[in-house]
Amino acid sequence: MGSGELAQQRVIVALDVPDQESAIALVDRLEEVNFFKVGLELFTSTGPKILEVLKSRQKRIFLDLKFDDIPNTVAGACRSAARYGVDLLTIHATCGREALKAATEAAQAGAAQAGVKPPKLIAITLLTSISARQLAFDLKIPLELPEYALEMALMAQESGLDGVVCSPQEVAQLRQSCGDDFLLVCPGVRPTWADKADQKRSLTPAQAIIAGADYLVIGRPITTAAEPELAWKRICEDLSAIA
Repeated sequence: MGSGELAQQRVIVALDVPDQESAIALVDRLEEVNFFKVGLELFTSTGPKILEVLKSRQKRIFLDLKFDDIPNTVAGACRSAARYGVDLLTIHATCGREALKAATEAAQAGAAQAGVKPPKLIAITLLTSISARQLAFDLKIPLELPEYALEMALMAQESGLDGVVCSPQEVAQLRQSCGDDFLLVCPGVRPTWADKADQKRSLTPAQAIIAGADYLVIGRPITTAAEPELAWKRICEDLSAIA
């Protein structure tokens, strides 16, 4: 496998920018990137137009809107989002079992109605900006952080979801407990040469892949670099050693 192939298959670049113009500029600069994440900021700014742009360029799409609401509302949102033909879609595990099951069924139905492949529905176990101390003192969760992430992942798996979003530090335990067919998507990945910013539970890209991650979500180390394409090449080189 060439130095860029592993990154092209496994790295999702987060388009955490405020408008469509900025997003398209990044996509044009990062020609080798196959998979992009569209999150709340960009989708709220552009609506589905940015998804159409990415699909016209044959890019894969992670629509990361982190739905979190009552079962009926979550199901409706997933039904609508699935019609866009995106590859990955997120929902908070804290919606609960009933909402997770409803979301799974609705995503399948929405995709079928639109004649597109259904998205892989993945649950957020715990935001990567939350530390163990914040989990205990701010959120009042009595479980240790790794145990809490595991409980959320197991509930998502039992509810029929395809995988979860987790921090790199939980990925090895979740891979062991949830098996090889459960998708593990890791944001908060930071190369050794990048600023950790607000990520509390981080690993390098190579460490996260070795631990069992299927996909890495990397944003600011690439998108805020003076030359994003060079930052992408550095990540390709970082991963080439384990290819």
